[in-house]
Amino acid sequence: MKIVVGISGASGAALGLKLVRALPSDVQKHLILSDHAQIVLEKEENLTLHKNDEIWASVASGSYGADAMIITPCSMNTLAKIACGIADNLITRAAAVMIKERRTLVLAPREIPFSPIALENMLKLSRVGVIIAPPVLAYYGDQQDLESMENFMIGKWFDLLGIQNDLYKRWDDSHA
Repeated sequence: MKIVVGISGASGAALGLKLVRALPSDVQKHLILSDHAQIVLEKEENLTLHKNDEIWASVASGSYGADAMIITPCSMNTLAKIACGIADNLITRAAAVMIKERRTLVLAPREIPFSPIALENMLKLSRVGVIIAPPVLAYYGDQQDLESMENFMIGKWFDLLGIQNDLYKRWDDSHA
């Protein structure tokens, strides 16, 4: 499986990195950082780091065949560009490819409250098949600390991407 992860904006970027680190080792990972993410990463096994201005990178082509993409956190600027079809950097170009190829694209907008414009953009994207999945907690999983809360959100995102995981306690009949 090939997964593209975009990290736009600085706030919440650590959660995006945690998601990348939690991906199974057999997943081919492509990471795109916006200029504002400015995070120093060491090259890890099976991780390809792309600069956001490398519009020619493999993940910018539908023929490359990425299976899915997630942008977490997704800034309102990046979300708006994707909603309007603006593909002026590698994150937005890769997202446009996922939409045109009808592949899984998950956006995790982190800013609250959402403005009416942001909500309209999210609705527009949802109508073309983009999954809008902000980092929202559940209270049935007995999360006791920040790490377990983050694992819950990452596990839910993995579910949307079709990646098996046991990062959170799932609902069962004992909660009924």
